[in-house]
Amino acid sequence: MAFDGIVTRAVVRELQKLAGGRIAKIHQPHHSDIVMQIRAQGETVKLLLSANPTYPRLHVTTEEFTNPQEAPMFCMLLRKHCEGGLIEAIEQVDMERIVHIDIRTRDELGDTARRRIVMEIMGKHSNIILLDPSSNTILDSAVHVTPAISQYRQVLPGRPYVSPPSQEKRDPLAVTEQAFITAINWNGGRLDRQLVDAFTGISPLLAKEIVHRAGLPTREAMWHAFASVMEAVRQHRYAPMIAESREKTQFHVVELTHLTDAATTSFSTASECLQAYYAVKAQRDTVKQKVHDLIRFVTSERNKNEKKIEKLEQTLAEAKDAEIFRLYGELITAHMHQLKRGDTVLEAVNWYDEAGSTVTIPLDPLKTPSENLQAYYKRYNKAKNSLQIVEEQIRQAREEIVYLDGLLVQLEHASLQEAEEIREELAEQGYVRSRQKRTNKKKKDVRPELDAYTSSDGTEILVGKNNKQNDYLTNKLAAPHDTWLHTKDIPGSHVVIRSRQVSEQTLREAAVLAAYYSKAQHGNQVPVDYTLVKYVKKPSGAKPGFVIYEQQRTLYVTPDEALVRRLKANNRAAHSETR
Repeated sequence: MAFDGIVTRAVVRELQKLAGGRIAKIHQPHHSDIVMQIRAQGETVKLLLSANPTYPRLHVTTEEFTNPQEAPMFCMLLRKHCEGGLIEAIEQVDMERIVHIDIRTRDELGDTARRRIVMEIMGKHSNIILLDPSSNTILDSAVHVTPAISQYRQVLPGRPYVSPPSQEKRDPLAVTEQAFITAINWNGGRLDRQLVDAFTGISPLLAKEIVHRAGLPTREAMWHAFASVMEAVRQHRYAPMIAESREKTQFHVVELTHLTDAATTSFSTASECLQAYYAVKAQRDTVKQKVHDLIRFVTSERNKNEKKIEKLEQTLAEAKDAEIFRLYGELITAHMHQLKRGDTVLEAVNWYDEAGSTVTIPLDPLKTPSENLQAYYKRYNKAKNSLQIVEEQIRQAREEIVYLDGLLVQLEHASLQEAEEIREELAEQGYVRSRQKRTNKKKKDVRPELDAYTSSDGTEILVGKNNKQNDYLTNKLAAPHDTWLHTKDIPGSHVVIRSRQVSEQTLREAAVLAAYYSKAQHGNQVPVDYTLVKYVKKPSGAKPGFVIYEQQRTLYVTPDEALVRRLKANNRAAHSETR
């Protein structure tokens, strides 16, 4: 991973300003994440410690987090031992991805006590551990490691803290030229891999950068490239950046000159760089975990409706025998004078058949001719009525599938708050049980927060990310002469351009947003309808997010994630200028 020992060193350097600060609040928005609000040097900053197995990290953040209604046990313990405490030191252990946060606080008796939070950034083995440093005893941790998981090192309350096993690598900041040269097998191939294996804190990405800077892989060239990078790190001269190519997006605090085909973005601090890199990725990972059951439920409901349609279509095929029963009734009526009780069949010419074929009509010998006639007309009316009912049920099931498909698209793009709004909608529609306790108080009408973008020419574009937002955007917020967009016959978001005058470029950028936030996100030449808001109507009794529209035109666009990010960045820049 790119979050190596060098990045950890850069982050810890930035966090030195928090020494002497007081921990005001502690939250645990996710089981692997801790957010501490720290008052230091006249300002309050948020420090994120994440043991997320996919995106572990440590940095100052400006992100907003949604906290659970009831704090988890580990969060409660951290509050008990650390809230109100002063941060004495934040130190990196050697060049490893391990950080100690030492805190001076007071115990239940009011006596001075010291606690240590250990942040271990080790991929899927990452952890946040609270210690009593005086006895080296673990008080608790975000992730418990039992003997069944590891015989070498258990992380459980009451156990002594054991450091992760040493990799026996050299410190890259202390190595001499001679030691560097002897550490490398110059005939062993893949110099970048050897750098990773020989020195602590160097990721494969940084190793490739060093080899690239060396040019010709001679001993002298490699040493000078290595030494120049390490000298900058030793003196804390960092260049945090994100490099984005078609294949992948990468980051580091050392300038990545070897990624020549990548678009780069520089940052003034390592924390800003890490937040920009991880925010979307980690949030998406967290949302997927949070809404996994919700996605599974909606998918299950969709599959039920598909199976329902299959059964209804079978019933429909059977119900089409209605015309046969009507024919039988008409023929019995025409031959009533020939029939008597006890007859078992009626042979009659089918007058609807030009060939004049004969029809054999079964009769109940226990019934009179009139009773047989009534029986067939009764079966005809029953089949005819069932045809109407079944066709209506099929129509409703198909509408249900379209609605559920829309929810699945929305869940793919949802934030935690938006996912919760979707769950509330499902409760309102009777799919799931509401989490709200029964009360006589009317629920406060909260205005949905819409996703805002700014086009290249400065026009505001709003996107509804779920049906509550779609309804609010289209039916309440948008002005009649605003432009409304939606993918043609494809589940997706409502998009509104907040302007009477719309340029061709803004229209196309809004169409890209509509295509990107739809089921056709990975398609090409996606059809997007656009019209004025005044031509968009919500039918009475329609499901949330459903509208009909007229006087539309259609654009064909290809979703472009880079453009979506640029339009979002335009919006952030526009708002920062107005502050």
